[in-house]
Amino acid sequence: MTEGNPCCAPQNQVKQREENPQIETGSLHTETVSLKGGSFNMGTTYASGYPQDGEGPIRNRQVSSFNMDKFTVSNKQFKAFVQKTGYVTEAEEIGWSFVFAGLLPDDFEETRGVQAAPWWRQVFQADWKSPEGAHSTIQTRLEHPVVHISWNDATAYAQWVGRRLPTEAEWEFAAHGGLDNSIFPWGDELQPDGEHQMNVWQGSFPDNNLIEDGWYGTAPGGAYPPNAYGIGEMTGNVWEWCQDWFTTEHDETEKNPRGPTVGETKVIKGGSYLCHDSYCNRYRIAARSSTTPVSAMGHLGFRTVKDLES
Repeated sequence: MTEGNPCCAPQNQVKQREENPQIETGSLHTETVSLKGGSFNMGTTYASGYPQDGEGPIRNRQVSSFNMDKFTVSNKQFKAFVQKTGYVTEAEEIGWSFVFAGLLPDDFEETRGVQAAPWWRQVFQADWKSPEGAHSTIQTRLEHPVVHISWNDATAYAQWVGRRLPTEAEWEFAAHGGLDNSIFPWGDELQPDGEHQMNVWQGSFPDNNLIEDGWYGTAPGGAYPPNAYGIGEMTGNVWEWCQDWFTTEHDETEKNPRGPTVGETKVIKGGSYLCHDSYCNRYRIAARSSTTPVSAMGHLGFRTVKDLES
C-alpha cells in the first residue's frame, strides 16, 4: 500500500513462496483488444491528486504493441484455471483475507480490523471462491472480477494462459484510449451527461453507499461502456495488479519502462468500488497505489497482456 494509506490496499506480510508451481499453458483468452502501441503522456499534475504517490511529473513514454484483456479476469476464468491445474491461492494457504465490513452480514462473527482502516476485516476462509468467507459463493458472480488474488497468484494464472501482467506504462496507455492525458478513460468529466461510467462509492464512506451507479460490491465485466480502445472498467470496480515494483522516483527510460528491478511492493492501478473522493480519489488513470506481492483482498483483481510484433 502507499505509505500511510491502508484504505486502498492493506498489506499482508506473510512470507512469499519460494517458487510457483509448474503448470501447463492453457487456452488463450477470447475477449481481448490488440493495441498498436506508441507514445503518450504518462502521469499527472492533477490538482486534486496525490503527489506523494508519485503520480507526477508528466513524462512522455512509449510502449510497443501488445494485446490486453478487454475486462479483468473473471471468477469463471479463474475457476477454469484452478480446475485444470489444482492451483491453490495464497489466501487459501494463509487461511484468511481482507473483506470490506459492509459486505458482511449483521450477525457475522467478531473479526479483527485494520487499525487505520477499520472497515477492512480479517475474515477466515475468505478467498477467490468464497469472497466474504465460508458462507459466500461466486455462483451468481461468475462474470465478476476474481478477487482475493495476490500478485503471485495473478502471475501464475497469466503464465498458464501464455500471457503476463501489464506494466504500469502499458496499463496507463490502454486506459487513456487514445485521449491526451485524460483524467478518466472516457475524458475529464466524472459523470458526462449525468451518467455513471464506473463503479465507485456514492454517499458517505464507509457507512452509507447510495449505490447510484448500480453496484454495492463488484460489478460484472461489461457493466459500463468501454473506452475508445474497447477496454472496459479500467477505473473503479477493482484495483488491478501491474508487473512493476512500486517507486515514486521515476527513471528516464522512455521506451517500455518497467520500473525498478527490485522492491517491496507491486504497483496497483485503477481504484475500486470502495473509492470515494472524500478520502481516496484514486479512481483516475494516473492514480496509483501498491501492496506486497502476497497481499490479497476483496477489491483487488487483475487483467493480462501479451506482446505483439510491432
